[in-house]
Amino acid sequence: MSALTGYRVLELSESVAGEYCGKLLSDFGAEVIKLENPDGGSPTRYQGPFAPRGDDPERSGLFAYLNTNKCSVALDVQRAAADHQLDKLLRTVDVVIDDHAAGWLQEIGLDPATVEIRYPGLVLCSITAYGQSPPEDRLHAQDLTVFHSSGWGYHTPGVDDKQQPPLQGAGRFLPSYEAGLEAALCVTSALYEREKSELGRFIDISKLEVLASRADYVLAQMVAGDMPVGPQRTAYNLQGPAGIFPCRDGFAYIWMSAPAHWDALRKMLGNPEWMKSFPDNWLERECTQERVAEVRRYLARWLVTQNKHEVAALAQEQGLTLVAVNNAGDLSSSAQYQFRGFFSDVDHPVQGAVAYPTVPYKLSETPARIVSPAPLLGQHTQSALAALSGGEQ
Repeated sequence: MSALTGYRVLELSESVAGEYCGKLLSDFGAEVIKLENPDGGSPTRYQGPFAPRGDDPERSGLFAYLNTNKCSVALDVQRAAADHQLDKLLRTVDVVIDDHAAGWLQEIGLDPATVEIRYPGLVLCSITAYGQSPPEDRLHAQDLTVFHSSGWGYHTPGVDDKQQPPLQGAGRFLPSYEAGLEAALCVTSALYEREKSELGRFIDISKLEVLASRADYVLAQMVAGDMPVGPQRTAYNLQGPAGIFPCRDGFAYIWMSAPAHWDALRKMLGNPEWMKSFPDNWLERECTQERVAEVRRYLARWLVTQNKHEVAALAQEQGLTLVAVNNAGDLSSSAQYQFRGFFSDVDHPVQGAVAYPTVPYKLSETPARIVSPAPLLGQHTQSALAALSGGEQ
C-alpha cells in the first residue's frame, strides 16, 4: 500500500507542471485519470526526447516519464462539460489538477466559486505562470519568461558578446518541475486538512512565486543594491575563483572561499611557484579581481589535463570542494543513484524496457512505486465511460 492509495485525481493538465504533479500523486498510489484531447492527446506526447525509431507520440520520453501509473481517457473537455460527462466524473474524484492559462477553468464552468458550491469536497489545483490575475501580456508566458522574471536568470553564465541574450540556465522546464512539486505538496496538505473540515480547497500556484520562494543570495544582493542588474552576469565575483572548468573527459566544478580551501589546493598541486606569492588568507582578506583571474588561469591549465572523477576524488580527500559535472551517462551509472535505487526499470508497450527516474524521496512504510508505464492515448476510455454510465457503453 502506498501513501495515497484510495484517492482519485482528475488531471486536466497538458504541460510539464501539471503532469509532474499528477505523476507524484500517482506514483504514491493515487488513481490519476488523465483527460486527453481525442485529436492527438497531450502536447507533451510531441516533445522529445523520443525513443529510437521515430517521433511517434507514443515514443516521447518526456510524456512517458511524466505519466507513469496514470489512466488515459480520450475525451474533449469542452464537450464533456456540455453533456454532463465531466460533472459525473467530478463527483467521483477527490482532486482536480489543471495547468492551462488563467481563465480556462472558468470557461469550462470550474471557477473556484462554482466548484465550492457544486463539489464542496473537491480539491482544485491550478498551476499557471503568474497566478490567476496575470498581466495581459503574460497570460501565456512560457518557462523561459518565468525563469528570468523570478531573478534566477542572473545565474546564467556570462558571455563575451554583451549583445547576445542570456541563456535559460538550469533545465528547460525548471519552473514547471518546481511548480509541480509545490502543487503536489499543497494537494496532499489540502487532503489532510479535508479529513477534519470535510471541505475542499482551491490552490492557486504561481510558477513565478514558486521560483522566487527559492531565491538565494543573488536576489537578496540585487534588492539591497549590492549587485548591478543587467542582462548578463559579470564574470567576476568576490567569492573567489569558483566555476566550471574543462577536464580531459568533461567538466568539473570547483568552489573556494576560505583559507582551508586554498591550503587544500596547494597540497594537491604540490605548492607550485605561482602559489607562493599568495597570502594564506587571501580568499578572505585580499580577494582581488586580479588574483581571482590569475588563479582561474592556472586552474584551467591544470584541470584540462585531469580526469574529472579522479580529480574530484582527490580533492575531496583533501577537503576541497571539487566535483565532476555529470552528464546523462554518468547519472545512469552513478554508484550513489544505484545504491538509492533511484532508477526503476519499466516495460513500455511501444518503447520497450526503459530505466525511469523515481521520486526524489523515500517513505519507509508507504513508498512510491511505478506499477504501470505511461498509458497509450485513450487506453482507458471505454472502461472509464462505462463506469460513468453504470456499466452501459
